[in-house]
Amino acid sequence: MFPQRSTAEDDGYQPEPTGKRNKVVNINATTQLQVVLVKPERFDDASTVADHLNAKRTVVLNLEGTNKEVSRRLVDFLSGVAYANNGQMKRVANSTFIITPYNVDIMGDLLDELESNGVFF
Repeated sequence: MFPQRSTAEDDGYQPEPTGKRNKVVNINATTQLQVVLVKPERFDDASTVADHLNAKRTVVLNLEGTNKEVSRRLVDFLSGVAYANNGQMKRVANSTFIITPYNVDIMGDLLDELESNGVFF
């Protein structure tokens, strides 16, 4: 009625020894992380940057040539966008920030040193 199952001896199957087995599984292996470099001049550019963040792209925000008041507004708005997406925003230089989605961690000796010296806000 049902076909007879083969045994381990019949098909050459050898079970793995019980012990520590390491398996690495890539989740979203086809997903490519993207980093977008932006240098906004006006607050109107904030929506474009927010779209990148909502698409789970990492953004490097260069505010060197941006007006101080506009820079403050951009940082306030974009930190809110990052927070809403469970991301994070860190200052990496005087007028440069990195904004990452929830699935990207920022690490490094320089970042740890800057953070311990109170450079980040």
